Amino acid sequence: MSQLDGAGTPENLALPLKVYWQPGCSSCLKTKEFLLDHGMDFHSVNVLEDDAGFAELQALGVRLVPVVARGPVWANGAVFRDVAQVAGFAYGAPKMLTPAAMTEKVLMILDAAARYLSQIPDDRLDEVLPGRPRSYRQLVYHVFDIPKVFLDRVEHDAPYTYEALKSILPPEMVSKDDLMAYGRATRARFAAWWERAGASTDFNQPGNVYYGDVTLHEVLERTGWHSGQHTRQIILMLREKLGIEPDGPLVDGDFDGLPMPKNVWDNERSFDEAAYADRAETWDTAKTG
Repeated sequence: MSQLDGAGTPENLALPLKVYWQPGCSSCLKTKEFLLDHGMDFHSVNVLEDDAGFAELQALGVRLVPVVARGPVWANGAVFRDVAQVAGFAYGAPKMLTPAAMTEKVLMILDAAARYLSQIPDDRLDEVLPGRPRSYRQLVYHVFDIPKVFLDRVEHDAPYTYEALKSILPPEMVSKDDLMAYGRATRARFAAWWERAGASTDFNQPGNVYYGDVTLHEVLERTGWHSGQHTRQIILMLREKLGIEPDGPLVDGDFDGLPMPKNVWDNERSFDEAAYADRAETWDTAKTG
């Protein structure tokens, strides 16, 4: 998903480069780090706090983040080829892990998230993350849901949409046990899919996802690092907000081969800042989806 007409022209490259993002968003952080790693200066626009910036995003006809733009030319930050085109530099995609290795990473991440969920006290599940309208319960659900959305795509050709990845808990998912059961079911389904169809799947086929023109291999890679990054955030939340040492904490080496962000939460905002739970619903529906 992008609007690249005019990208790379002298007129467009003379316009300021902007990144529209929100705290705690894995893709947003990855996009900002990608640009910084390539020596690109940009205007950082946190759409949860900058009403003028959010209006600019709407004027582009977009209601999601991350987005990288120069004037009317923009790209979804999840597709680095397009981001580089908007920014104005050459980019060669790095080598990816094999699908089999990626699948192992996804299963490892789902196992870890389930362990950490069991450690979160029931009366703390609905506390809200700092600077982001997402509760601890929603964060864990999101980790479980990212692989589920991938499975729906490869097993049932279901639309891979931004709305699907918003990870809004269904009303019947009330207790921690309900959430734990969902995680176990997703983990079992992912393992069964790989055993049944992994070797015969064409991972060079189009990904058919909302954020741009990518292969299914790239979608699987994103499934791994996206769920992995949010699991790193759960580890941080356990330690910094709940004072609990995670059961078998994943470390950097566990993610080797996945394009993980350097930072766990954000490169601009602190995980120690106060949460704003009182306006979580307002921001989540009006500004991110």
